[in-house]
Amino acid sequence: MNPPYSFEHLITIMRKLRAPGGCPWDAEQTHESLTRYLIEETYEVMEAIDEKSPQHLKEELGDLLLQPVFHAAIAEESGDFNIDDVIGTLCEKLIRRHPHVFGDLDIKDSDAQIENWEKIKKLEKGDERPSALSGVPAHLPALMKAHKISEKASRVGFDWEHADQVFAKVMEELHEFEEAWAGGNPTRMEDEMGDLLFAIANLGRFLNLNPEEALRKTITRFQKRFSYVESELLSQGIPMQKATLEEMDVLWEKAKSAENDRKH
Repeated sequence: MNPPYSFEHLITIMRKLRAPGGCPWDAEQTHESLTRYLIEETYEVMEAIDEKSPQHLKEELGDLLLQPVFHAAIAEESGDFNIDDVIGTLCEKLIRRHPHVFGDLDIKDSDAQIENWEKIKKLEKGDERPSALSGVPAHLPALMKAHKISEKASRVGFDWEHADQVFAKVMEELHEFEEAWAGGNPTRMEDEMGDLLFAIANLGRFLNLNPEEALRKTITRFQKRFSYVESELLSQGIPMQKATLEEMDVLWEKAKSAENDRKH
């Protein structure tokens, strides 16, 4: 059984790690040096969610929680803010942006809530976000950013009416990419590939599919199938470099079939 630690214990531990006589590595960290860990821990939480392992998720959420606590400790030392300020700001924001819960506003569904949330954000930011596309983090992965940008454009009416129009746009961009490839112009090929990927991200958003999640899951499936091909060839004493494409394809289809069996 775990000791009865609380959030306050975590704050105390973090302060001790940063204090003189604490941990040299922890003491050396800055907001900038921790950026990579914030990103890494977020993706490890996503991996734990994919695994559907509560124990792994619990551990990874703890690692992720450490990051804001760490940043708050650094800010506290310089007198900028502390973890209580972070929590207070968050609580105020949640209450302010949920007037249908903490006030008397009537919100009928989640779409209406999203629309109202955006209105409140715009009022809060004032003239800081003059564009309908403002507020999308610059460092989001490209597919995720494409999804968010097209989502914001849609909210002001810049969108297709039917899914078949989006499919047609995807096919149009694919054709233009094919033309660029035939022309052998690398710069135009890059432009057209970007247009194609953006159109596909738009299609995902239009169909309520997250393109970033879809691609991430495809990559995971590819890795698992590839590992199966490797291990099967190894068990047969065949180096992968010596195997024929036909041999690998047979094993690939077996791995794919096993996945489908598990789904059903």
